[in-house]
Amino acid sequence: MKKLLVFALFSLCINTAQAQIFSGERVLNQQNFDQQRWSWGYFLGLNSYDFNFDYKNYNPSPLTGQDFAVETRTGFNVGLVGNLRLNNNFDLRLEPGVNFNTRGFQALRADANTYREISSTYVHIPLLVKFNANRLNNFRPFVVGGVSTSINLSSNENNPDDNSAGQFRMTTNSYYYEIGFGLDLYLYYFKLSPSIRGVFAINDELVRDADPNSLYTGNVEKMSSRAIFINFTFQ
Repeated sequence: MKKLLVFALFSLCINTAQAQIFSGERVLNQQNFDQQRWSWGYFLGLNSYDFNFDYKNYNPSPLTGQDFAVETRTGFNVGLVGNLRLNNNFDLRLEPGVNFNTRGFQALRADANTYREISSTYVHIPLLVKFNANRLNNFRPFVVGGVSTSINLSSNENNPDDNSAGQFRMTTNSYYYEIGFGLDLYLYYFKLSPSIRGVFAINDELVRDADPNSLYTGNVEKMSSRAIFINFTFQ
C-alpha cells in the first residue's frame, strides 16, 4: 500500500510536469500567489509509521534475523499551514497537525503471544524550510526539510503497568528531522501541493519495563519512530 501511494504521487508529479512543458500552455493561474508575504492553508494526507531499533547486544532470532517484527499500517494526517515568504525561492513554513496511526509490534524470541497493537495520536508540529524552483507555467517543484516535535497523546508513558500487564509504553514527547519533495500546482481557484516526506525521530521513545530482562525492552538501546507522510496541501 505504501509503495503504491508513493508511486501514484510520483506519477502525478511527472505527468503534470510533462503536460505543462509540452502542451505549450501560457494561461497562468494564481499569478500573484507567490508574491504574498504570508499565505495560509490546510492539508490532508496519509502516513505510515515504523520503528527503528538499536540493540545493546545484537542477537536476533535465527528464523527471522530480527528481534522484533513491526506491522505498518496506513494512517491519516490533517492540519493547517502557515507560510512566510523569505524570497523568490525560499519559504518558512509551520504545519501543525494531528496524525492518527496504528502499528503492530511483536517480540519474536518467545513462544508466548507477544503481539501488541500500538495506536498513536500525535500532535505534530514541524518547522520547515521550503526551497522552490522557478515556476514553469502552472507548476513549481520544491524540496522541503526541517525539524519537528510531537506529543503522543496515546503514549502511556505515565501508566504504572508495563508489558507484563499488556501495556506497551512510549515517551510522550518526540523530536524529528524531516526531508521531502513535492510539486505546487496552480489551479484556477487555489494552489494544490502534493508532497512526500520522510520523518525520522532523534530521541529514544521507549519506556522500559520494570524487569531489566524484559523481552520487550531489556535488550533495546534505542527505539525511534520513522514515517512516510504523503500530504495534499490546499492554499
